[in-house]
Amino acid sequence: MNSLKTLTMVVIGALALGAPALSPSTVAMSAWLNDAELQRFKDATLDGRYATGKHFTEHYGSDGRLHYVEAAMTLRGHWSITQGTLCTIYDFDETGGCYRVSRVDTNCYEFYFVSRTEEAAPGPGDGKPRWTARGAIQGQPSACKDEPTV
Repeated sequence: MNSLKTLTMVVIGALALGAPALSPSTVAMSAWLNDAELQRFKDATLDGRYATGKHFTEHYGSDGRLHYVEAAMTLRGHWSITQGTLCTIYDFDETGGCYRVSRVDTNCYEFYFVSRTEEAAPGPGDGKPRWTARGAIQGQPSACKDEPTV
């Protein structure tokens, strides 16, 4: 059996099993959302978790304001769409940044860090984005199938 047929059978098998075996590194090769597609986050609230397993909720206001909640921490700031990235910049906190976003299922998005600031987005052309978080928009059934392993 040639390698293309073998690969096709592996992909079909993974999809038939609900694709839980797909890892963030596999998804990194899928198409990134473009500026127009990133507009779906406008006036939406995302429930997500980081690669560490830590949960967070983030609201992207229609006015560009950002509200972030994680355990006992609350941050505010602004969000923007900059050259194919979704940027979340917090007031008085340097942990935000710009992310490439991939839609991995109906309502499941993965976020890949590319730069710390909007000015540096979309990051170096030869740089590989780093998987950071996965989340689903509130008010719709979540299609994120995996659970934290930590």
